Amino acid sequence: MPETAAPAVPPTPPVPLQSLLAREDLALRQIAGPADPGVVIHWAHTSEMADPYPYLLGGELLLTAGVHIPETARGEGGTGRPGEAGGAAEYFDGYVSRIVAAGGAALGFGLAPVHDTVPRALVAACDRRGLPLLEVPPQTTFSGVARAVWQLMAQARTAELRRVTEAQQQLAAAAARPDPVPAVLRRLAQRLGGRAVLYGPDGTEVAAAGRRAPEGVPAALAELAGVVRPVPPASPQPGGAPAADPQPVPRPQPASAAGALGPTRLSVYALGAGGGFVLGVATARRGPGDHTIASVAAVLLALLTGEHQSGAGAARSSALVRLLLGAPPAEVAPLLGTGRRLVVHARPDAQVPDAIAASALGAALGSPLVDLAPDLVRVLVPADREPQPQPGWTLGVSAAAEPHEWPQADTQAARALARARATRAPLVRHAARPALEDLVPRAEARAHARALLAPLAGRPALAETLRGWLSLHGSWDRTSVALGVHRNTVRQRIARCAALLDADLDDPDVRMELWFALRQQ
Repeated sequence: MPETAAPAVPPTPPVPLQSLLAREDLALRQIAGPADPGVVIHWAHTSEMADPYPYLLGGELLLTAGVHIPETARGEGGTGRPGEAGGAAEYFDGYVSRIVAAGGAALGFGLAPVHDTVPRALVAACDRRGLPLLEVPPQTTFSGVARAVWQLMAQARTAELRRVTEAQQQLAAAAARPDPVPAVLRRLAQRLGGRAVLYGPDGTEVAAAGRRAPEGVPAALAELAGVVRPVPPASPQPGGAPAADPQPVPRPQPASAAGALGPTRLSVYALGAGGGFVLGVATARRGPGDHTIASVAAVLLALLTGEHQSGAGAARSSALVRLLLGAPPAEVAPLLGTGRRLVVHARPDAQVPDAIAASALGAALGSPLVDLAPDLVRVLVPADREPQPQPGWTLGVSAAAEPHEWPQADTQAARALARARATRAPLVRHAARPALEDLVPRAEARAHARALLAPLAGRPALAETLRGWLSLHGSWDRTSVALGVHRNTVRQRIARCAALLDADLDDPDVRMELWFALRQQ
C-alpha cells in the first residue's frame, strides 16, 4: 500500500466540509467518518472507477453513485468487517483505503438510480478508515454539489483577498508611524494571530511583538532564520596564500523558509539583498493569505532597515575615515553629495528614539545622514529638499549652509527645535531674512557682545536660559518646556542674570541689546 500523498492543493482557499453540509439546498448528510471541523475540501470530483487512486490529486470530495460496485459486493449481509463471508466488506475496505491513500478528503454517495441506500459495508469501511462519508439525496445532482464547492471557494477567496488588502493597508500605515519597525511587527502579529520577530545581521533579536511563543519555539525560529541569513565570505588566508582545498561554490540563499515545531508553524523571510536582517513569524495556523501578508511586512521592513541610496554606506564610511584622519568638512562634503545642507534637529513626541526610528526619519526626510543622540536625532538634509512636519516628531530646521558653516547651522537647528517645542509647533525653521546684525561689522559686534556678556562668562546655563527666555518673549512656562527645567528654576536663573548684568530685563531696549549680543556667540 503506498503512503498517503501530500495533496497538491490549488491556489484557492479550501472549503470546510461543515460549510458544505450546512447548505440546505444540498441536503447532504454525514453518516460515517470523523465529524472533524478541520476537514476541508479543495475540489469536487466524480468517478465511477473501482480504483480511483490514479485519478486523485488529494483533497477531493469524491462523488460516486456506486455504479462500479460489482454484484458480488452488493449484498447487505454481514457486519461489514473484512474477512466475513461475502465480498462486500473486502471490496469496500479496499475501495476506501485507496481513496485515503490518495489523500481524498471525503466521499459522497448518491442515492438512486443504482442504490436506494448507502451500503452498510461502505459505512463500516469509512468509519474504520476515518474517511467522512456523505449521503447525497436523489434530488441533489453531483454537478450541483460541485457548483456549491466552487461557490464556497469563490466566497472564501473574496474574503481572503479582502483580508490581505486590509492587512496591506494597516501595515503601510504602521510603517509611517514614528516607531515604524515595532509598529509593523505589532500589526503583523495581530493580523496573523501569532508572534513576529526581527533578527539583526548577527542573529540577535532586535524587536518582537505578539503573543508569547510556546517553549522551544523562539530557539527553533531563531535557528530557522539562519537558513535565509547571508553567509559571510570566508576570510582570506594569511599572506594571500590560496586555501589548501578548493572551496565549494556557495549555493544561493533562499529568500524564505518554513518549518514547524509541534502545532506551531514557523516562517522566516530575508529582508533586502544581503543586509542580514530576517523577519520571523510563529503562528498556531497558516492560512492561505498569511504568506502574502508576511511578505508585505518583509518588504516594508526591508525598506526601513536597508540603505536608502546605492553606495551610500561606502561613501559615508569613506567620509568618516577622512574626518578621523584630519580632513576638513569642506573636503569630505563632496562624498556625501551636494555641499549645501540643512541641519534638522528632531525629538519624538513620546518614545525615546532608537536607531531604526532614526533611520526611518532620515528616509522620510530624504537623507541617510542621521546622528542618533540619547534624546535627539540630527539629520543632514540636501538643501534642495524642503523638510515637512513628520507625525510623532518635533523638528527644528536650520538655514541652508556650506560645509564650513555646518556648526552654525547645527546651532540654528537646535534653537529652532527649542522654539518648536516651546510653542508646540510640529516644525520651526530658522529665519533667513536680513537682520539688524548684518549692518554691524562682525568683529565689532562680537567684541561688543563679549564685553556686554562678560559677567555671564563661565556660566553656560545662565546664558542659555537667558537666550531661551528672550527668544520666547519672556514666557516662563514656554522657556521651562524648551529647556526641560522647572519654571521656578527659570525665574531664579533670570533673576541671577539681571543681578550679574546689572540690567533691567523688563526694559525692551535692554532685551534687544542682550539678544543682539547673544546671537553673536
